[in-house]
Amino acid sequence: MDYQQLLENIYQSIMPYAGDGKQADYIPELAKVNPDQFGMYIHSIYGETASVGDADTRFSIQSISKVFALALCLSIKGDELWKRVGREPSGTTFNSLIQLEVEHGIPRNPFINAGAIVMADILLSHFEQPERDFLSFVRAIAEDETIDYNRDVANSERENGYLNAAIANLLKYHGTIENDIESVLHFYFMMCSIEMNCRELAFAFLAFANHRRRFDYAGITLTSSQVKRINAIMQTCGFYDEAGEFAYFVGLPGKSGVGGGIVAIHPLQYSVAVWSPRLNPKGNSVMGMKALELLTTETKESIF
Repeated sequence: MDYQQLLENIYQSIMPYAGDGKQADYIPELAKVNPDQFGMYIHSIYGETASVGDADTRFSIQSISKVFALALCLSIKGDELWKRVGREPSGTTFNSLIQLEVEHGIPRNPFINAGAIVMADILLSHFEQPERDFLSFVRAIAEDETIDYNRDVANSERENGYLNAAIANLLKYHGTIENDIESVLHFYFMMCSIEMNCRELAFAFLAFANHRRRFDYAGITLTSSQVKRINAIMQTCGFYDEAGEFAYFVGLPGKSGVGGGIVAIHPLQYSVAVWSPRLNPKGNSVMGMKALELLTTETKESIF
């Protein structure tokens, strides 16, 4: 497979969508990002790589960080994790209060905001220095010590995070989180603020694409079975109330973030990261979704 030519062809094909959507302006720092950027990087488990566009430009990964948080929490808690968060697709927006209230404070899955806030609480309870240890894990899995938080983005989210604060309060009311609400929210926003580029994300997600390789990063270990189950949750829950559309058009496990990034994996073949800040109404990158649809269409390969 000539991945380089494939990515260049995809880039040309999606250019008609370059002006569609808008960046996540409800987070002021993200609204400042130039929306007319696009990057894509693919990395096979055999070491083949290809890229196009702004693949080396770092951006706020936002909810993509929830996959890293899930890996940590599953390593720490094992199946006990599922007593505090579910494994079902939400079918609602990623920041829904209604669903959380109806289901008595148990988030539907780890990738909606409520579920990620619960995971932040778990990590706060487990690590003496959670910000340091979370970042160490991300740096280890990406093999890049320069990856860091963007505190301006984290502060911007906290200053405007009224709905997430409401979610955290509802979780606290139901006893689903243990720590101080402000501490949990601060750590949650810090996790979301991590900046990576498409190249770093594609490399990091090789750990999920190749479940036959030992998963051991910064002392965090997972079994092959646990890695496959994380992939399953990415497949069913990685795109909120657009998960069905992504499965239908792309057919790969993946995770999106409102910073405009999407990472997807083809198990035992490759991982791919794409970034374009303009989002559709569901909060997913317009050009990113189109690029990944074309990737599996042109290769004629998906998990199905």
